[in-house]
Amino acid sequence: MIRKARSTKAWAAVLLGTSALTVVWAPAATAQTTVVCTFKDPRFTEISGLATSIQHPHTIWLHNDSSGGPVIYAIDSQNCTTRATIKITGARARDFESIAVGSDKRGRPVIWLGDIGDNRDNWPEVEVLRIREPAGLTSQTVRAKVYRFTYRDRPHNAEALLADPSGPRLWVVTKQLAHGSLYSLPYPLRQNALNIARKLQIEGGLITDGAISPDGTKYVLRDYVNAVVHSGLPPGPEVARIALPYQFQGEAITWTADSRALLIASERDDRLIRVPVPAQ
Repeated sequence: MIRKARSTKAWAAVLLGTSALTVVWAPAATAQTTVVCTFKDPRFTEISGLATSIQHPHTIWLHNDSSGGPVIYAIDSQNCTTRATIKITGARARDFESIAVGSDKRGRPVIWLGDIGDNRDNWPEVEVLRIREPAGLTSQTVRAKVYRFTYRDRPHNAEALLADPSGPRLWVVTKQLAHGSLYSLPYPLRQNALNIARKLQIEGGLITDGAISPDGTKYVLRDYVNAVVHSGLPPGPEVARIALPYQFQGEAITWTADSRALLIASERDDRLIRVPVPAQ
């Protein structure tokens, strides 16, 4: 159960099973948010990830949770209309949780899709998928390159995948109740071997998504009520904490193309919301 934040004390109440209730407090500044548009596509039932396109203006990539299958959508970020549907082959699509746009080693834009959810913390490996960002926004089928990885200590659930916009470096943030952790994935990733993620530092609890700004100067991690902005590439110091508008299950976040604001979306909520970020 999640309730709306009150004043500048943002809180999340998370119901575990049927009896245990934990409340997590975090002070945050209240942002003046704007509803950009509303999604009309009936397929968007469990929005779980957003990523701003590098090469297509006014375009964001969107995916549903695992129930949506191995499909991503190109969305017009000004009016929320669907511009293209991309079906992905070579993907198991067990639990898609995050999407990010970065570059390959030759500087070409690529889309990374995180099949990294593991609600029971017991899968021996999870996957990240890489596809070239399509040059044209037409509905099509593409094949992904799949990279398997795990954590050195034990399996973890994760919902945040971050990609360096200037190169093929990736980070994952695990999702736990008390706190998660920031991990870096090996560079370069090996396609025919099990990659091992390296733990960098402890993060907040219940992290549901994250993104690096298109200009590469900052990144954000979100939970159900707050967005925490950090300077530089991960790991970087915290520079702002913003109270997000209430959404039933806020799981998706990305940056606007100018790196000045955030865009958020949620399961069971048809709004694309713009959240300004204070100047550092």
